[in-house]
Amino acid sequence: MTRWVNRLVDRPGRTDLHRYDKVVAKAATLEDEFRALSDDDLTATAIRLRDNAPSKFGADDLARVCALGREAARRALDQRAFDVQLLGAAGLLSGHMIEMDTGEGKTLTGAIAAAGFALQGRRVHVVSVNDYLARRDAEWMQKVYELLGVTVGWVDQHSDRQQRKDAYACDVTYASVNEVGFDVLRDRLRTDPDDIVLPEPDVVLVDEADSVLIDEATVPLVLAGSVEEDVTDHAVVDIVRRLELDKHYEVDPEARNVSLTDAGVDELERWLGVDLYSGADSDLLNQVNLALQAKALLRRDVDYVVRGDKVELVSAARGRIARLQRWPDGLQAAVEAKEGLASSPTGRILDSIVVQALIVRYSTVCGMSGTAVRVADQLAEFYKVETGRIPTNVPCIREDEIERLYSTVPQRDTALIEFVRTVHDTWRPVLVGTQSVAESELLADRLKDAGVPAVVLNAKNDADEATLIARAGERGRVTVSTQIAGRGTDIRLGNGTDGDQERVAELGGLCVVASGRYHTGRLDDQLRGRAGRQGDPGSSVLFTSLGDDLVAQNLPAVKKPAPADAEGRVLDRRGQEIVEHAQRIAEGVHLEMHRNAWRYHKLLDVQRNIVLEHRDTVLHGNAGLERLREQAPDLHTDVEEDVVEAAARQIVLFHLDECWSEYLAYMADVREGIHLRALGRQTPIDEFHRIAVDEFSGLLTDTYQRSAETFESATITSDGVDLGSLGLQRPTSTWTYLVTDHLHGVPEQNLAGYVGGRLRTSGIMSALRRESSS
Repeated sequence: MTRWVNRLVDRPGRTDLHRYDKVVAKAATLEDEFRALSDDDLTATAIRLRDNAPSKFGADDLARVCALGREAARRALDQRAFDVQLLGAAGLLSGHMIEMDTGEGKTLTGAIAAAGFALQGRRVHVVSVNDYLARRDAEWMQKVYELLGVTVGWVDQHSDRQQRKDAYACDVTYASVNEVGFDVLRDRLRTDPDDIVLPEPDVVLVDEADSVLIDEATVPLVLAGSVEEDVTDHAVVDIVRRLELDKHYEVDPEARNVSLTDAGVDELERWLGVDLYSGADSDLLNQVNLALQAKALLRRDVDYVVRGDKVELVSAARGRIARLQRWPDGLQAAVEAKEGLASSPTGRILDSIVVQALIVRYSTVCGMSGTAVRVADQLAEFYKVETGRIPTNVPCIREDEIERLYSTVPQRDTALIEFVRTVHDTWRPVLVGTQSVAESELLADRLKDAGVPAVVLNAKNDADEATLIARAGERGRVTVSTQIAGRGTDIRLGNGTDGDQERVAELGGLCVVASGRYHTGRLDDQLRGRAGRQGDPGSSVLFTSLGDDLVAQNLPAVKKPAPADAEGRVLDRRGQEIVEHAQRIAEGVHLEMHRNAWRYHKLLDVQRNIVLEHRDTVLHGNAGLERLREQAPDLHTDVEEDVVEAAARQIVLFHLDECWSEYLAYMADVREGIHLRALGRQTPIDEFHRIAVDEFSGLLTDTYQRSAETFESATITSDGVDLGSLGLQRPTSTWTYLVTDHLHGVPEQNLAGYVGGRLRTSGIMSALRRESSS
C-alpha cells in the first residue's frame, strides 16, 4: 500500500524499480547452478543466451543476465554483487535512469547491464565524465566481460584513429562524453568511408548521468580548423584594465551583465581617440565589450586558473579543469590578454554538436547517478526516460546536522574554521567542500594558521584527485576540495590496514563540512553522500551565510534578518527560507537556460541531420556525380567513370562542408543579437527559426552551384582531381574544444539589463546631455 501511494504522489519522470524484485529473486535461484560451472562453461552459457536472445529480454532472461554477471564478478573481482546492484542492472537493462548512493557499486552495476545489452546483440557505449574513469572502469571490469564472452575497449584523448576504430568495434566501449562527441564530429568530415571510426549509435549508458545530461547538456563540442591571425588589440585590454567599478562601468546584481557608464564612455573615447558609437569601427567596440567582460565578469581562480602560459577554464559542475574547454574566440583572447598571455589559436568552426544532441542519437538511453531522482522530470522532458531509486545495501546511518547560517561570509568562515579544528582535535577525518579554487586555498591557509594541516584538491592539482580523495577517510586527515561530483573514487574509512577502519568508525567516521550551498541541491547532496557509505558512520553539516554568492546573485534586494548572537549566527527561520529560496531560483534559472539553449540548438540539429543524410549518400555512392552530370553531361567523358565519380565526390563533399560551416557561422552571428528582436515586439526564438529556415533552404542549391563551377573548371586525370590547385584547401590541421554556452545567462532574461546598459553606452544619454547644455 505504501509503495502504491508513493507512486501516486511521485513527480513526473519517476518510476518504481521494485517491479524488478522478482528478477533479482529469480537470479538468486540460479546462483548455485552457475557457481558449479567451470569458467569455460560459464562463458558458453552466456554465449548461448546471446545466440538465442530475443529482441527484448523478458524477466527470465534478465534474471539469467544478473545471475551470470554476479558469478562473473565473484570470480574476476572476488566481489559478489549485492541484490541492490542486480536491481540496478535490471533497471538499466529496461532503459531507465537509476539513482544509487555513493559507494553502492555503480561501476559493477553498469558493467552487468552493459554486458546484458551486449548479450542481446547490441552495441554499448558506456559514457563517463572524463578519460580517467573511462579507462579505469574498462580495465577494472575487463575480466568480468571476458567471462561473459563480451569484448570491451576504451577510448581517451591519446587514442589514435586505429585504436579508436578497434575500441568502437568492441561490444562495449568506455569513453568520456567529449571523446565520443569529437569522434562524431571528425567522422562527419571524412572523405573516405574506410576512415570512419564510429558505428551507428545504439545503446548509451551514462555514468554520472545528471552531470552529463543536465549540467552539461547544452555545452557545444566544436571541431575547428583554418587558423586565422589573432586580431585582439592588447592596447584595448590595457586601457579597459584602468576602468573603475561604479565610476566607469557597472555590473548587475546577478554578475551576468556589465555596462559602461557615461563617464566610462567619455574616458574610453578620450584614451582611444575615437567615437565608439559612430559605427565607423564596430570591431573596436566589440573588442572593448569583450575586454570589459573579461575584466569584470570572469574571475581568476574561480572561473579559470592560469597554469604555465595557458588560461584553463574551471568546470562549475565539477570544480576542476574543463579539459579542452574555452570561451568563444574573442572572449578567450580577451582573457588571455588580460593575463598577459599569448593568444591561443582561433579558427573557423567546421562543425559542432551539443551534448544533448549527441545523446539523443542513441536508440536506448539509460544511466546512473547518486542524485538522479532530483532531476527526474528534466530527464523525462529532455531524454524521454524515467528515473527510479535503488535502495542502499545497508541502511545509511549518516547524521546530517541542521544547516548553520551566518549573517556574513567572514562570520561563516570563522565558525567553519573553529568547527573543523574542534573535530580535527578528535582525530576524525574531515572533508571540506568549497565553491571555488580561490576559496579552497583561502580556507586551507586559515586552517593551517589555526594549527590544522589540510590537503587541497582543486583544479590546480586535479591530476592527483584519485589519490587525495581515496585518502580523505584516514584518521586525522583534513581535505579541502572544490566540487566533489564525478570524482569517481570512494572515500573508505581508515588507511586500509587491519583495525584502522574500525578505529576511525569509533571516532564517528568521516565528517563532511560544506562552505556554502551550491547552485543546485543535487551538488549539496553529492557532497553529503561522501560520508556514510555502505553503512559507515559519518556526519555532514552546511555552513552558509546571507552574504554567499547564491543569495547575492539570486535575491540581491531581499531584506535580511538580523543575526541572533554575537558570532553572527542567524537562528531566525526566515533566514533559512531566504537561502532555500535563492537556491530554488538558481535551479530554475539553470533549467530555463537549458530549455532555452535547446530550443535554439534543436532546429540546427534537425538541419544538420538533413545535411548528414545527404552527405552520406554522396560519400557512399555516386549521388554527387549524378547531380553534377545533370548540369554538365558532356564533361570529363574521356576519363574512366570511376575516377570521375571519385573526383565528383570530393568536389561535392568539399563544398557541402564549406557551405555548412558558413551557415553555422552566420547563424552564430544571428544568435548573438536575436534577443534584440524583442524590442520590436517580435519573439526571438520564432525569428531565429524563421531566419534559419530561410537561410538553410538554399544551402544544398548553393553547394551544387559551387560544385558545378568547380567540376567544369577542374582538370581530372587518371590520378583524380587536385582540389588544392583550384584553391580549395581543407584545413591542414583541426582541433577540438568545448565552448561555455550562455556564459552570462539566457539572452532574453538579460534583455532588460542589456537595454539599460545599451542606453548608457550607446552615447544617447551623453548626446542628450551635451545637447541640453548647449
